[in-house]
Amino acid sequence: MLLKLLLWVIRLLVILMLVVALLPLIPSGQWWVRLWDFPRLQLTGALVLPLLLLGVHAWLKRPRKEHAVWGVVILAIAGWHLTHILPFTSVWSTEVPTAEVQPGENRTTLKVLTANVTYTNDHYAEVLEMVQREDPDLLLLIEVNSAWAEGLAPLDEDYAYRVGEVRGEGLGIMLWSRIPLLEDEVKYLVSERRPSIFATIDAPGIGPVRFVGAHPVPPGLEERTVSNEDKRRDSRERDAELMLIARNVEQDPDNRWIVTGDFNDVAWSDTTKLFADLSDLKDPRRGRRLLSTYHAEHPWWRYPIDHLFVSDGFHLIDIDRVKVQGSDHFGLSTTLTVGQKDQGKPEASPEEEEEAQEMVEEGAEDAAEHDGG
Repeated sequence: MLLKLLLWVIRLLVILMLVVALLPLIPSGQWWVRLWDFPRLQLTGALVLPLLLLGVHAWLKRPRKEHAVWGVVILAIAGWHLTHILPFTSVWSTEVPTAEVQPGENRTTLKVLTANVTYTNDHYAEVLEMVQREDPDLLLLIEVNSAWAEGLAPLDEDYAYRVGEVRGEGLGIMLWSRIPLLEDEVKYLVSERRPSIFATIDAPGIGPVRFVGAHPVPPGLEERTVSNEDKRRDSRERDAELMLIARNVEQDPDNRWIVTGDFNDVAWSDTTKLFADLSDLKDPRRGRRLLSTYHAEHPWWRYPIDHLFVSDGFHLIDIDRVKVQGSDHFGLSTTLTVGQKDQGKPEASPEEEEEAQEMVEEGAEDAAEHDGG
C-alpha cells in the first residue's frame, strides 16, 4: 500500500514538474504563466526529489519499465531547463568578446554600475560608500525616491551630469555621469508612471554612445486599477516597454548602444531573447556567468533580472555583482572598452517584428487600464 502511494506521489510530482517547465511556452501575458520563466535553476534542483523517490521505489519494488519511463521524463525536463541556463556558463561561446589588454597599455574604458537600491531601504551612507569604491563613469540607480535623492546628494560633487526622475513607490530612476551628455530625455514609453532614461554620452576616445536605463513593471505586482480593484499585473506592459526600447535601437544601428536596468525578466525568457534579436544587442554574461541579482538575501531563490546589453563594437574587460547594502538586489558592475565591430547587423524576421508589435499594442492597453488607478 505504501509503495503504491509512493509511486503515485512520484507520478504527480513529475507531471507537475513537466507542466511548470512547459507553461511559459503558452503565448500569454498572465503573470502566473510568465513567472515560471524565472526559477529554472531552482526547478532543475527540485528534480532531485522525484529522482531519489523513483530510485527508492525501484530498489524496493525491483526496476521495471515504468521506472525507466519516469526516469527519462525527469532527465528530459532537466535537459529542457539546462538549455536555458547553460548559455550563461563557461561551456557556451561568448557574445561579447573579451578585451585583450596588454600590461601597461593605456586603453579607453567605460565603467557602468547599475543598481536597484530598493526604495524602502535606508542604508544611504553604505550605498554611497559602495559607489565611491566602485567609482563608475556611469551610475544608474533604480527606485530612487526623495529620501534617496537627498541621501545621495554628495554624488553631485563627483558627477557633473544627472538626468532622471525622483518618484515614490519604487518608480524613480536616475543616471549620474562623469561624461558629458550630448542629449538626455526622460521618456514614458508605455505608462505615464514608468519613466525610462535616454541619453547620448560623449565618451572620450569612444565617441557618442546611446544609453538607455529602464525599469519595466514586474509581472505579479499587485496594483490598484482605475476601477479601484487590486489586481496582479501581467507581463504585457513590461514586454511592450522592452520591445519599444529594442525598436529605438533597431532604428539607429550605426551608433554604439548600452541598455541597462532592472528588466524584471530573466535573461533566458522568450521576451528578453526577442528584445536581443530585434535590437541586435549582446549580453556580456553569455558564455561567462549567470550573475543572478535578485533576491540578494535568499541565495537559493535568485534570478538574473538586472541586465546590461551592449551593441557590437564593445568588448568586455570585467563584469561582476556588487553588494548593495539593504537592497534586495545586487548591483551589476561592467567595465567595457571598444573594439572592432564583429559582424553586420542581421535583420529581424517579419514574424519577430509582428510579435513585437502585438506586445506593444497589448502593453498599451494594459497601461491604459492601470494608469490613473
